[in-house]
Amino acid sequence: MNTNIERFEYDNKIVKQFAWAAAFWGIVGMLVGLIVALQLVFPSLNFNLSFTTFGRLRPIHTNAVIFAFVGNGIFMGVYYSLQRLMKARMFSDLLSKIHFWGWQLIIVFAAVTLALGMTTGKEYAELEWPIDIMITLVWVIFGINMFGTIIKRRERHLYVAVWFYIATWVTVAMLHIVNSFELPVTLFKSYSWYAGVQDALVQWWYGHNAVAFFLTTPYLGIMYYFIPKAANRPVYSYRLSIIHFWALIFIYIWAGPHHLLYTSLPDWAQSLGTVFSVMLIAPSWGGMINGLLTLRGAWDKVRDDVVLKFMVVAVTAYGMATFEGPMLSLKNVNAISHFTDWTIAHVHVGALGWNGFLTFGVLYWLIPRMFQTNLASKKLANWHFWIGTLGIVLYAVPMYWAGWVQSTMWKEFTPEGQLKYQFLDTVTHLRPFYALRALGGLLFFAGAVMMIVNLWKTAKAGSFLANEAAEAPALAKKVEIHGKEHWHRWIERKPVQMLVISLVAVAIGGIIEMIPTFLIKENIPTIASVKPYTPLELEGRDIYIREGCYTCHSQMIRPFRSETERYGDYSKAGEFVYDHPFQWGSKRTGPDLAREGAGRNKKMDSWHYNHMADPTSMSPGSIMPRYPWLFNSDIDTDVTGKKLAAMQTLGVPYTDEDIANAKVDLEKQANVIYESLKQDEASLLVGEEGLQPNHEIIALIAYLQRLGRDLEIENTPNSLTQK
Repeated sequence: MNTNIERFEYDNKIVKQFAWAAAFWGIVGMLVGLIVALQLVFPSLNFNLSFTTFGRLRPIHTNAVIFAFVGNGIFMGVYYSLQRLMKARMFSDLLSKIHFWGWQLIIVFAAVTLALGMTTGKEYAELEWPIDIMITLVWVIFGINMFGTIIKRRERHLYVAVWFYIATWVTVAMLHIVNSFELPVTLFKSYSWYAGVQDALVQWWYGHNAVAFFLTTPYLGIMYYFIPKAANRPVYSYRLSIIHFWALIFIYIWAGPHHLLYTSLPDWAQSLGTVFSVMLIAPSWGGMINGLLTLRGAWDKVRDDVVLKFMVVAVTAYGMATFEGPMLSLKNVNAISHFTDWTIAHVHVGALGWNGFLTFGVLYWLIPRMFQTNLASKKLANWHFWIGTLGIVLYAVPMYWAGWVQSTMWKEFTPEGQLKYQFLDTVTHLRPFYALRALGGLLFFAGAVMMIVNLWKTAKAGSFLANEAAEAPALAKKVEIHGKEHWHRWIERKPVQMLVISLVAVAIGGIIEMIPTFLIKENIPTIASVKPYTPLELEGRDIYIREGCYTCHSQMIRPFRSETERYGDYSKAGEFVYDHPFQWGSKRTGPDLAREGAGRNKKMDSWHYNHMADPTSMSPGSIMPRYPWLFNSDIDTDVTGKKLAAMQTLGVPYTDEDIANAKVDLEKQANVIYESLKQDEASLLVGEEGLQPNHEIIALIAYLQRLGRDLEIENTPNSLTQK
């Protein structure tokens, strides 16, 4: 028996820093979310300013909630629990500080650059390449600190929470690096290395598994530590923990293609995504059951303990979201839910219920302990719980309802076989639902503010314990095992092996889905009529991405009668071979734009001009913001040639002559649109005297008028020529 007792101290200061950061950024992220929710009810709240429009604020909201609020919540939980599970102080106080301040700097840079329109245009991965490099460096620092702590531990076996932390670190690193392959053009402009269908597959392999391995697996680790601690009971089942962990990390990584059902992604990849998504129910509910049954015999305590109330609702929300996710992956259900507010409801059950409530519960448990006092007001915490719960209900239920209404209105035909509703009819019909959603968000936000006040009063009343004294026997080099040991114990003693096996488990699905899509040409049949964008159209496309138009508009027509009747011929894989990045979208607050410049959808240049100046002038009742800055901002033609050169490097067939003449060709096409607008000057909302051919609105019009034109053949607009 090892009697060599060692004394050491836990570092609570770094935990406190991440705790306050999570609380602060949570308020910021929720406030921005409340603003964008209200913008869909009151479009005037876009304020006609470039950095306050929905298209720019929405990515700020998602990044703030995911990487600032939840990210800091992860590090708070990991830094507290890992030290105690390993019976060791963090490997390096210096690395802890660099990690904390580096992460906060990334968050600030993200907010500023996104507000300025510096974005890659890929959901949940909008940050430009310098910030991607910063994320990589800080994540490596976190990994060194975490594994250094594990290596110097005084506890031989790795508890289940640590398994999830290890899998989180290695998988997020893999996802971030693969999805962030991009070619820089300028300091804050790059193009995705992938294009079209391949870019979509990589993006949603990343996007779905960012949910899996940033919003789920680390929080499961936190659940496995803090629920037993708060309840003072052991985890319900060790064997169920093993099944939960390995099945979850292996199956989850395959499920990304369920975001792309009925799109131009090859059918075999869609089917793989569906199959593995349905399989996810088993391990996900295994984790939920393990968490809830840990509280068996302690339900009286749950009734009286606000911390456990938050945690029970959090785990229940996790179970609901992870049941609904596989159901939404079924093609017949996805045909109804995709592109609608149903998806918004689904996501927020997880974000508000699972991540939000578990973070609140941990904060309520941690702060009084680190400040060596009691919670300032249990009554206020209980008010927070009930107001927050009501907020979740008022947020989710209207969005579920709105999603169903959207889908049914989009698909409904008259007895004569005509579409019954214009797209704008669905937008105006949903505004009451958006108002209720905003009310739910306001209640949730108010509850979070109440928590901040309560925790601040708690901290003021207590005395912070920065270095918590602890002692434990040194880790014995050899341990004599008596009797038969569980087969899984061997890997629990070997963190490096745990890391490697976890990496193999999560890499298999991605490799099997991606390699055929990239290497087998038949998966992406080319279309002879599809040509690269002109210099002016490419500039317009970059403006479209900068303004976040993809957050409201899709460019993917699914093979449904309702969509082909409304928009035109369904989308083909070969259409997108020059799209870096792809722009298929994931939500239709506005109509699909894949055929905006072709066939029945084609509009005059002056229509687009007025629509961007004042959307309600062309579409009464529209909730789209105005874009007045496009009418007095010049196209930066100095970088146009560089953009074409970058695209050439990525495989787009621009010639050296195209690159050399980029500026001249751009001006030539711009003058054509300019002259077209001059002919309609009497109808222009912004006077012709202020219009110039080098204004950004000209480039955006050129891009919108290009959409769908490659596939438009005279007299047969829905036919294709393939090679």
